[in-house]
Amino acid sequence: MKQLFFLALVLLLFSSCSQYQKALKSEDVATKYNMAEKLYDQQKYTKALRLFEQIAPSYRGKPQAEKMFYMYAKSFYAIEEYYSSGYQFESFASSYPKSEKLEEASYLGAISYSKLSPVYSLDQVDTYKAIDKLQTFINIYPNSQYLTETNVIVKELREKLEKKSFEIAKQYNTISDYKSALIALDIFIADFPGTPFKEEALFYKLDSSYKLAVNSINSKMQERLIVAKTAYTNLIKFNANTTFKGQADAMLVSIENDLKQFSK
Repeated sequence: MKQLFFLALVLLLFSSCSQYQKALKSEDVATKYNMAEKLYDQQKYTKALRLFEQIAPSYRGKPQAEKMFYMYAKSFYAIEEYYSSGYQFESFASSYPKSEKLEEASYLGAISYSKLSPVYSLDQVDTYKAIDKLQTFINIYPNSQYLTETNVIVKELREKLEKKSFEIAKQYNTISDYKSALIALDIFIADFPGTPFKEEALFYKLDSSYKLAVNSINSKMQERLIVAKTAYTNLIKFNANTTFKGQADAMLVSIENDLKQFSK
């Protein structure tokens, strides 16, 4: 019985492959469409795509085109070809503005762009584009069933941009370019007032101010020490129990000791 079952399975698979190959070579558009739809339903998206790509130019304007182009876009999404799925979902939404799949297609198109967002250390052009697409979706569908997830993704993408901006500002401190660090950190805090990196940014502003002061010529040291002391106050005001308190307190002691020489 097992041998018969195995033989039947092999024959079925061979028949399926044979039908697929025949559909690929067929000149009949309907044959290709039927096979593509069957493969799509079986979640064999890569094979389905080969057939959809063959018939897409012939289907534009036909009654079955709406369904076909939705499956076409969804197949790209399923195999994680997000550049193509983003483009195809946008094209679908533009071509079929009255489709019952319009909201879903618009959502998946926007999500496709979010999937292209790289790690924060790389260029963030795709992240900005994804935020724009997702925000457009939110504006058009403020009561969408996908709204909660969309807002979460937008928040994650914005935090990625914040992290990149913060890391750039922090890098100036790391390479001991304290003047540039202070400028960059000020811009970062102004641009992202609610950022989760604000406490860390305030600490590096203190650290940069302090190191700039102690490495200054005598005529500029007092003024810069006062700036550093203000940076300490701003950090503690933001969070009195900051994780950087030990380091910050040590810098404050040094700042106050150095300031004493100017009061003599």
